[in-house]
Amino acid sequence: MTAVRIANFSGYLGDRYTAIDEAISGDPVDVLIGDYLAEVTLAALATGYRRDPERGYVEYFVDQIRPHLAAIARRGVKVVTNAGGFHPAALAEKLRKVAADEGVSLRIAHVEGDNVLSRLGEYADAGHRLENLDTSEPLASWGHEPLAANAYLGGWGIAAALAEGADIVVCGRVADASLVTGPAAWWHGWAIDDWDALAGAVTAGHVIECGSQAVGGNFSGFTRIPDMLVPGFPIAEVAADGSSVITKHAGHGGAVTVDTVTAQLVYEIQGPHYLNPDVTVHLDTVRLAVAGPDRVAVTGATGSPPPPTTKVAVFAAIGHTLVNTVYVTAPDVDAKVALLRAQITRDLPEGVELDITRLGTAATDPVTQWDATVALRVMVVAATPEPLAKLNLPARLGSLYLQSIPGFYHDGGAGLTGRSRPRIDYWPALLPMSAVAHRVVLDDGRALPIAPPPSAPVRPQPVHPEPAERPLPDRVRKAPLGAVAYARSGDKGGNSNVGVWVPDERAWPWLRQALSTAELRKLLPEAAELDIVRHEFPHLRAVHFVLRGMLGTGGSANLRADQVGKAVGEYLRAKHVPIPEELLDDVAH
Repeated sequence: MTAVRIANFSGYLGDRYTAIDEAISGDPVDVLIGDYLAEVTLAALATGYRRDPERGYVEYFVDQIRPHLAAIARRGVKVVTNAGGFHPAALAEKLRKVAADEGVSLRIAHVEGDNVLSRLGEYADAGHRLENLDTSEPLASWGHEPLAANAYLGGWGIAAALAEGADIVVCGRVADASLVTGPAAWWHGWAIDDWDALAGAVTAGHVIECGSQAVGGNFSGFTRIPDMLVPGFPIAEVAADGSSVITKHAGHGGAVTVDTVTAQLVYEIQGPHYLNPDVTVHLDTVRLAVAGPDRVAVTGATGSPPPPTTKVAVFAAIGHTLVNTVYVTAPDVDAKVALLRAQITRDLPEGVELDITRLGTAATDPVTQWDATVALRVMVVAATPEPLAKLNLPARLGSLYLQSIPGFYHDGGAGLTGRSRPRIDYWPALLPMSAVAHRVVLDDGRALPIAPPPSAPVRPQPVHPEPAERPLPDRVRKAPLGAVAYARSGDKGGNSNVGVWVPDERAWPWLRQALSTAELRKLLPEAAELDIVRHEFPHLRAVHFVLRGMLGTGGSANLRADQVGKAVGEYLRAKHVPIPEELLDDVAH
């Protein structure tokens, strides 16, 4: 059977609006997939749903797809998306109405069961603890009222909808890779226990789920990628055995290389065992190879039964937050920041927590005024908005111009804001898959229950010993790690992960030796006291770290400027380390 060609058109809520236009005008494909849901997105959609029960989905998706409904019907292309967000049934019904208005005949189904907010009490009564993935504490100990709770569903509901003739399948919180696994399983007729094939599809889904990232976006080596002005979106050609080729539409920007694919494989994982509701993927068996221009073969993925539990993303409002940025000008930056900190902190109202972060370093001999400038991010949080209103941060900052430091100002074009925003906390919970009412609702009203797959106890991540200390080669030179290595970082709840790899196979023995856990603690002082987990991926020439707790309890609630750890990898690449000169000699500067 021929491979199924699955093209991505969205990696997150807010991705390039014209991507569906580009995909429809691009190379022929069998399935279009759109991923809109980062972990915190559902919480935002839930707020809209509470205000208006007819909302709660990604509304602009309707306008994105409306002009192409006739072409989708004519070509027989399938569309699968999680734009249903908090209310997939409402989006499915909206699309049926739009299609009818356009005179287009399309069958539209939706997948539901992920929204378990109303069932939390029932789960507690049944003895389900919904324990936190990081702390193992029960949800009952959290002390906050959840506003959203969504279980991660697998791809079999999508496969069932397609098997019943659906043209468009609207989902809520399915696992990101399920957008690929479901169509691949339907196309190839896989059994629910075809573990290796499913593992290959999940791997392909993990690579293309984030849109342009597989084509050069957010890539450390972006300077080596042609036509990065508008990078295209990826396509996965998934074969019957689960192996795949990652490519892109011909003529679109960016490039697909072994390194752009590697970047996705090490992105937002917890180690070599990648847990998915349909299968446990063993990423340490995956191999990558060039299969032609802008074509990378992904082979060797092996799978085993998934765990008996699935993740539930629970969110709650825990307070309010307000941020302003002011600027400090050299010289004497340390002393100036110290005085500002003391003045801003003086007589804080009860219940207000203050966080002041200095961003950047002034040049020693600045060429321009901006080379002498350091930003100061002032963030205040409180359980309710009233203490923040009493604080009146804009007035507090504005009152310092004549009584504080020289060279102090704010951006006159942006102004200072006193409007606070809700602060949302995240609880990554575990729930038996058997407790989730996963089902497909077809356009004729029939509802098909989706049974959970066979499962197995969770296998612990492998333990990779730290490299033994060895003397450095005779000829070394201190240079940025990024001179010879790429990196990609992201978030998994309160943990930040970072994968570092080398494109030159000669550099792999040096990298795995140089990047020990102890060395990482030295390079990243922010992580020095954290629990750090280290793994190696020899086939990818990669070292991978999980920095537990670096992001607090999650990206939506911590006080970091880089809330979800997207810049940790580049920060690490900027660090100077002793590198063998033979590796640096071949680097193009």
